[in-house]
This record gives sequence, structure tokens and C-alpha cells, in this order.
Amino acid sequence: MATTAGGSHTTGQTLESRYRAVRDRIGEAASRSGRSAKDIVLVAVTKNAEPEDIRRLMELGHEDFGENRVQQLGQRAAMADEWLERVRVLPETADGREGALRADQLVRWHMIGHLQRNKARKVVDLVRLVHSVDSLRLAEELQTLLRKSDRRLDVLLQVNISGEESKHGCLTPAVPAMVEQIESMYSLRLRGLMTMAPYSDNPEDARPHFQRCRELFEELRRDGAGDGAFNLLSMGMSGDYAVAVEEGANIVRVGSAIFGERDYG
Repeated sequence: MATTAGGSHTTGQTLESRYRAVRDRIGEAASRSGRSAKDIVLVAVTKNAEPEDIRRLMELGHEDFGENRVQQLGQRAAMADEWLERVRVLPETADGREGALRADQLVRWHMIGHLQRNKARKVVDLVRLVHSVDSLRLAEELQTLLRKSDRRLDVLLQVNISGEESKHGCLTPAVPAMVEQIESMYSLRLRGLMTMAPYSDNPEDARPHFQRCRELFEELRRDGAGDGAFNLLSMGMSGDYAVAVEEGANIVRVGSAIFGERDYG
């Protein structure tokens, strides 16, 4: 049996069983933290997913999907839009199978990977939430793009909570100043923080990093960040999402625990 820290699953399991197992573990972790599964947004990360797997997850009613790369985000979003438009225009294409696509299906896309400023234009019209605003220059670029269309975009400030040189994100001491600067940008609505723990085979190794990020998040909320809208904490991936929920995350970003590990052999 192949297992991951995010939950036990075998390569022979179906997408449906993996998805339900992740949902169940989120619910259990939420309960341990005094919350409900409904309080947690599961972002299904489609980086290594096959198109038919994305469609099947949509058929199961899943609404929040995330991508690391801009080009792939555009391709995935266009593909999902095409499927949904076909169902809306030709309802008979919803073939009656349990969980088939519905005309009122919703899909929300999240940009979760590092976003280069020269690719920001391709993202602003596609996503509901950018998790990875990691510098003032990127925030300024998004502000410039959005101001031209008089639109607003929800964003999270990515925090390099571990201080690793290999990770993107704002270092902890600089976070309050960065929050203040982003809040001065009308076109951006700062909704909270995002972080990634250092990689480890043991999910418990992530706990102190998630604790520190939650404490920072709560401190900023007490200080009035976001004018009441600062309420999203994105932490946890396939290997450590249960620990992240226990430590206060209300968004988790899960890919391989749902879609399985890609076989490159």
C-alpha cells in the first residue's frame, strides 16, 4: 500500500474514493479544531491532473480548483468553461449519470503558484483568488492592470514563514508593512495570508510553522487588517493538510491526495 501523510490511499483507488477520503479527513481535522467541514475550502490542485479527472471532480460537485502555472491555468479554465457552456446550451449533454455536469455548475479558479509580473495580465480575468502575492512589485502590477478596468481582485499575502531562501513570500518581520501597502491599493482586496511549510515526510514537522502563521494572521486581524474582510488563511497541501486545518487553516490546497501521483515511468 502506498500512503501519504495527508491520508492513506493506494494507486488502485478511484478518484471518487480519494476525494471522499480527503473530504473526510478535513472534516475530522475541522472537528478537532472546533469547526465544521463547511468552514474549510478545499482547493483541488490540477497541476498533474488529467482533463477527465477535472471533469469528474466537477461532476461530483466540486467548485474550487487551483493551478500553479499561468499557461496551464488558462488552458484548464477554458476547458472547464467549454464543458459548462455545452451543458447550458445543450442540456441533453448532461447524460443523466449520477453527478453529471449541471447547467448551474459553478467553478472558481485560484492562482496558487508563484506569479511573475509579466504574466499577471493573463491571470486577473481568470481567478477568484490569488494566493501568491509575494512582493510589493507584484501587488503594484496587479493594481495597475485592474485599475484600467475598474475591477477589484481578492488576494492573499504569501508569507515565507520558515525563512527558507528557496521559498517565495514576504518574510515575517516585513508582513505588517506589506499589509499596509496592499491595503492602500483600491483594486486589491487583501483577504488574508498564505504559507507553505518546509517539505517533510512527517506532517507534524509542519505544525510549528502553521502555528506561527496562524498567530500572525490573528494578530493582523486584531489590528484591523482588511477592514473586516481579512478572514482567509491558506495553509496545507497533500502531505500536511490535516495538520493545517487543526492549526486554523480555512483553505487547503490538495493535489496528489485527490488526483493520485503521476507515473512518469
